[in-house]
Amino acid sequence: MKKRLFLALKIMTVLLLVSHLQAVVPRKWELRSKDDFLKGKFSGTSLSSDGVLSIGPKLEKLDLPVEEFYLSLAQGSDGSYYLGTGHGGKIYRLGRDKKAELYFQTAELDVTALVVDSKGVLYAGTSPNGKIYKITASNKGEEFFNPQERYIWDLVLTEKGNLLVAVGESGGIYEVNPAGAGRQLFKARDNHILCLVQTAGGDLLAGSGGRGQLYRISASGRASVIFDSGYEEVRNVVLDREGNIYLSAGGAPSKPVSTVSPAAKATPTKADAEVSVVVSAVAAALETDLEVPETPSRGKAPGTISGAVFQVTPDGLARKLWSSAEEIVYSLVYDADSQKLVLGTGNQGRLYSLDRQGGLELLAQSGSEQVYGLFQLNKQTQVLGNNPCFLGLLQPGQNFSGDYLSPVLDARILSTWGRLSWEAELPQGASLQIQSRSGNTAEPDDTWSDWSPPYSRPDEKVLSPAGRYLQLKISLKNPGGAKSPRVQKLLVFYLQANVAPVIDKLEVLPANQVFIKPPEQDEVILGLDEASLEGARRKDETSLYLMPKKAERQGFRTITWEASDENEDRLAFNIYLKREGENSWRLMQDKMSDKVFSFDTRNFPDGTYWLKVEATDLPSNPPGTEKKAEKLSQALVIDNSLPVIKNFLASRSGDSLEVSFVAEDSYSYIEEVKFLVRPGDWQVVFPVDGLCDSRSENFKFSLKVPAGSDNLLLVRVRDSFGNVGVHQHRF
Repeated sequence: MKKRLFLALKIMTVLLLVSHLQAVVPRKWELRSKDDFLKGKFSGTSLSSDGVLSIGPKLEKLDLPVEEFYLSLAQGSDGSYYLGTGHGGKIYRLGRDKKAELYFQTAELDVTALVVDSKGVLYAGTSPNGKIYKITASNKGEEFFNPQERYIWDLVLTEKGNLLVAVGESGGIYEVNPAGAGRQLFKARDNHILCLVQTAGGDLLAGSGGRGQLYRISASGRASVIFDSGYEEVRNVVLDREGNIYLSAGGAPSKPVSTVSPAAKATPTKADAEVSVVVSAVAAALETDLEVPETPSRGKAPGTISGAVFQVTPDGLARKLWSSAEEIVYSLVYDADSQKLVLGTGNQGRLYSLDRQGGLELLAQSGSEQVYGLFQLNKQTQVLGNNPCFLGLLQPGQNFSGDYLSPVLDARILSTWGRLSWEAELPQGASLQIQSRSGNTAEPDDTWSDWSPPYSRPDEKVLSPAGRYLQLKISLKNPGGAKSPRVQKLLVFYLQANVAPVIDKLEVLPANQVFIKPPEQDEVILGLDEASLEGARRKDETSLYLMPKKAERQGFRTITWEASDENEDRLAFNIYLKREGENSWRLMQDKMSDKVFSFDTRNFPDGTYWLKVEATDLPSNPPGTEKKAEKLSQALVIDNSLPVIKNFLASRSGDSLEVSFVAEDSYSYIEEVKFLVRPGDWQVVFPVDGLCDSRSENFKFSLKVPAGSDNLLLVRVRDSFGNVGVHQHRF
């Protein structure tokens, strides 16, 4: 009870504080585009290509043995499934009841590829130390083919019953006959061949890892590159009924690829070329301690993960359908019924649908980090996910309910929440609920408030307590299986607490330096009547902003400053001046918008002064609620008095003149002393101690009187503020 009372008092205190600190301009946070909604998390919900949120298709996850990874899947002639695992080297069989039994244990760690022939024989490719096993029944299998390669990435059966094998890390394709005798069909320039697909014409398409290229190997064995993706690897290749090729590429782009470009013309490859490139299609998902090559999504910062999907038409035109700098495509299938691609990504574990025009629809978010495999078996789409692993079936029907968790709004400052509004279609029998929670940590944790009661209609006030961060949860329900609710827009208004501006920097320029405003850029028509002024104004969007230039102006002092406001309020500046020994500040100028101030010091007595800059957010707030900040300059000396020469002595002996004097200034140091005896030129003279660095300097020197002299010696003394004093002596 005491704890609840304490929390209530704390919340009341915060609300009272905020009420006194509010800025006048409310802000809004809006989710209305596809990109806005994609920043959140989906659970049983989907997002259309035009950014509409609704209940999504069912992703039914099967109850299976827990393994570190699920890596491969195949279907037998009796409708059963075979599931290959990672780090355990196990193969499970799933009967029609979807119950799993251990079918075969391999000697290697990972079962990376599975295929079943027409007789029901299962072939399994393993890694590392890649081998292929022939498995005829439960726990009855033997080594079928060993290509002496490290990785087996894909297996494809030909119409003749031969087995095509994609391997790494030397990169190539093997063909193995039913007796287990194999030959190398193709040797790539890349380290890995990651995927294989046979065309209706008998050609073989192969995606590579290293250069990210798509190869075509003809029935006669001739190999050519038909597309260079510009990424590090081509992970998946699929075909549609018209012969269009779709491929997914991943990793850091090695070169720019245009959205639409001609595919590479059948470029022959050299069978003996080898390239040392580090890549692996499986290591990114496995997060393993094995000694495997790295991929772009392993060993790099998450921001470097990227992926793309391309289409290559039968006439050779290639175009990019989709790309992302944050997601990588692990799996890809073509759904002939919808004539769309289905792609699985990481590291948010999402399933997307992609049409031929590049329209992207989010189907589901799996709850795992990677949707590692997609398969179309028995007219169903099977889904393999990892971290954590699962095997699921993507059903055509909708869920009865689903949730959406918005991205976290960062208001940047303690804020009070205003009205919550939304736009949605709500069919009869369906329901929509929205809740909110708030806190002061970037990631929601136990310190955040509980979820608010559901908001039943738009334009209700947000009930969550004031804070810096806010998150919304949308719950959609459709118990009768009718049309799903559809949410097009979410809108939250909030009011930041008004905080004082900050003056980050205040600089005093050297004496006599000012900034000159550049000339106006608008062209002016001389003699133009006032009625024509508006139409004669130059509408030139290409005009350039000209920077002010520095210049010298005797007697002027200039200060500049930098200021900011967390509320992004408009600021005004007041400038004050105070002399040493004075108690009050003198207002020099108020309501300034420029962050530079200059004044003529000749209007003030010599002495030491300070300038004060005051910043206020009054232009954006009601009077009495504004916040201020101030900053003092360093001591500023005003010195407009001329330096003087004292104790001047000059003694002539023949054509030699001995001179001595003292140069003094009241407030600044002596900077330079020169003398002149015509018809000669001005000459610099140094003080006795050799350095001008004080307000009083002793000078003693001799000079030779030039022929034709007018017997007049001029001595000019300049102080550090540019003031010049002159003394003349007739000798």
